[in-house]
Amino acid sequence: MNRRLINIIASIALMLFITPKTAVFAQQSVTPEKMQEVFDEIHATHKYGLVITAPTAEQMTDSPSIFRKGGTWYMYYIIYDGRGYETWMASSKDLLHWETMGRVMSFSPSSDWDSNQKAGYLALVDTKWGGRYKITKHNKRYWMSYLGGSDTGYESGSLAAGVAYTADNPTRPHEWQRNASPVLSPKDSDASWWDNTKIYKSTVIRDKKRLTGHKFAMYYNAQGNAERIGIAVSDDMVKWKRYGKEPVLDHHRGITGDAYLQKMGKLWVMFYFGFNWNSETSNKAWDSFACSYDLVNWTDWNGEPLIEPSEEFDAQYAHKPCVVKHKGVVYHFYCAVSKSGGRGIAVATSKDMGKSNLHFKTR
Repeated sequence: MNRRLINIIASIALMLFITPKTAVFAQQSVTPEKMQEVFDEIHATHKYGLVITAPTAEQMTDSPSIFRKGGTWYMYYIIYDGRGYETWMASSKDLLHWETMGRVMSFSPSSDWDSNQKAGYLALVDTKWGGRYKITKHNKRYWMSYLGGSDTGYESGSLAAGVAYTADNPTRPHEWQRNASPVLSPKDSDASWWDNTKIYKSTVIRDKKRLTGHKFAMYYNAQGNAERIGIAVSDDMVKWKRYGKEPVLDHHRGITGDAYLQKMGKLWVMFYFGFNWNSETSNKAWDSFACSYDLVNWTDWNGEPLIEPSEEFDAQYAHKPCVVKHKGVVYHFYCAVSKSGGRGIAVATSKDMGKSNLHFKTR
């Protein structure tokens, strides 16, 4: 065997076995049996009801993200008041009863690129299923990604992804600092066919094993002719680039969005919501999930929804998940929309928690 052939064989072996783990797992799908096991683990069947509603009838609450510190749970969420989004926070001792604490990102001068839209989502929260749900630092700061824009109205105009940060205590309401420009925009030169109109919610996790080849991965949904979920990557939380040209989860119509990730052993679980995929789901929104071993290739769940409309307070939409497990109980937080358009944050649990908030109505 000549030396050139030996080198070729050695190179192939190196690519197959020694390159980053993305190559090893690139085509590994999740078995139907494993998907069913995950569904049984994460399914919350008891709707406790609304836990946060807007301060006034003209406002709407949305998009919870949660962490825990010192025995207290904290929720960052957004309020829409007709002008645009601001980001607020609340606290709880039991994940069921929440107290509003104040704003963390507010409207700002018209010269800002994000003056009228600041919808924040906590970044770098511990993703271990049933773990501590601790929020972690990078470069001595806590981080959020957020939907930003300068136009007024409900998700109107050009929307892009920004990052915000603070070195202060994240359990205390205070204004977070923000980058002066978006970190991911539909106007970027590397924007693709599916994310060149608007960029919506984003979730940033720490990629400890560098499965994407980078320290941090951002899962975001964006609009082309439909909404799909794709990935951006970063090594410093400030400079971001798209991971490839294609989305990683796509149902070709309606909305596939609002990814929220948890890790169960070696398996990653992406909670997300779907809307209006076909005639059977016309004008309906519900929560589902997908699973992956490598953060890039995802196996979609094709069974019943995790959450779907069933009560007066969520009769229109039951969507936008944030799911945690604590002391053996799954808490599935979601945005509940009534037929009248009232919008609040609700929770369903895997165990009957006794007296519920189902009698509360959205405004």
